[in-house]
Amino acid sequence: MLKLDLDREEREVLVDLLETNLADLRMEIGDSVPLAYRDMLRKKKKVLEKTVACLRRERFLRVEPMDPKVPRV
Repeated sequence: MLKLDLDREEREVLVDLLETNLADLRMEIGDSVPLAYRDMLRKKKKVLEKTVACLRRERFLRVEPMDPKVPRV
């Protein structure tokens, strides 16, 4: 599992980008003809929805002091 240290502004920007991508993805799924491609887009949509939900949870909003020995990613 990957852990990101994001401040509130970074989290909001990331959520906004993911939600914009989700909106575009919903339209693309509706316009897709090949079933295999549509299924792949639906899987991608579920991953993005789960990620947005995780970012919105309060537990990801806590601010922890950074350890100067550990590089920030």
